[in-house]
Amino acid sequence: MVTLPDCTARHSIARHRRFVAAIVIDSIGTGVFVPVSMLYFLATTSLTLVEVGAALTTAGLLALPVGPLVGGLVDRYGAKPVLQAANLAQALGFAGYLVVGQTWQIAICAWLNSAGRAVFFSCYGATVTALAAPGQRERWFGLLGSVRNLGYALGGLLTAVAVSFGTQCVYAAIVVVNALSYLAAFVLMRAVPNIRPEVGQEAAGGWERVLRDLRYLSVVAHQLCFAISLFALNIAIPVYAVDVLGLPGWTAGAVFTLNTLMVGFAQGIIVGWLSGRIRSRVLVAGHACFAAGYLLFLAADRVAALALAVGVVLLGAISYTFGEIVCGPITSTVAAESAPDALRGRYLALNQLAVSVAGAVAPAALSGLLSTGAAAIWLTLVGVSVLGATLANVIGKVVPAAQSHIGGV
Repeated sequence: MVTLPDCTARHSIARHRRFVAAIVIDSIGTGVFVPVSMLYFLATTSLTLVEVGAALTTAGLLALPVGPLVGGLVDRYGAKPVLQAANLAQALGFAGYLVVGQTWQIAICAWLNSAGRAVFFSCYGATVTALAAPGQRERWFGLLGSVRNLGYALGGLLTAVAVSFGTQCVYAAIVVVNALSYLAAFVLMRAVPNIRPEVGQEAAGGWERVLRDLRYLSVVAHQLCFAISLFALNIAIPVYAVDVLGLPGWTAGAVFTLNTLMVGFAQGIIVGWLSGRIRSRVLVAGHACFAAGYLLFLAADRVAALALAVGVVLLGAISYTFGEIVCGPITSTVAAESAPDALRGRYLALNQLAVSVAGAVAPAALSGLLSTGAAAIWLTLVGVSVLGATLANVIGKVVPAAQSHIGGV
């Protein structure tokens, strides 16, 4: 086993600083708009909350097939041109937001943005895998994850300042900044090398080969469990803390801030500390952190003292975030390295579909469980974590990339 010092990974990333800059710009733009997306349409159109929600949900569902469809394009032409096309689609989508007034118009523009995001994340792993040498990929995914999280946080901070003014001009400015950010990312991506595998016998079979690869399907199933846990942060935890437990409103903000700061500043460091550990075993530990966090959230429902309940929720958020920090980079690395070079676009598109499916079903599923009671949602999520840990153990036995050591070559 050979390990690489963290500075080596940082130096490697620095050589591709324009790609990193494109990721930063993309994440800031996303962080700016996502918190105010509903507010924007309510402020700039005559549509109701239900109509806007229906348009955005429809767009999200229609975007689900896009990621798998572009997998073949990535394998044929490389990830770079597909990423740039996604940037242009999102720039066009946000530009369209400036003139929409009907439900169908929002749905079309939102579809461009949702499809662009699906394409981006389908190509993201293939790009990182091509740019990073074996042994550096966990650190690449970890450091880029930190950068993205800090970008989201900065975008959210800018939004909080902008929305305090509450004028239509400010909302329009947010949309214009987003459109320009994707154009800037498109330009920066021009300097990123487009590494394409040689097409040969390894590419034979196409999607049939991907779907018949039972070992990789277990990787996708593990990704689904991990993604469900990720969506709990935005959907279940803040509502539970404020509406169910009756904690002060700032508790939800504190959970988000704690999560963002921990991922933003600690993920790269922790991945470095984990160097030499077996990937599948670390994934099991990550799911254990998720489960411990969920049990702490459940315990907070049994605490009478307000201050103590806040403390238990924050402890749960810390444990939950450790699960995200530990699982994120390793899950991405295993998914990328388990795919053959010539079919990596298709393989990673299928893996990303698991995330998209989780994102589509999580709002209804988690809110439904939450309405049933604290035990229903948190024990269900503990079950998801147990299943995730079981699948991590399975892929640790059958998937070579999951059997490898973190940072090993």
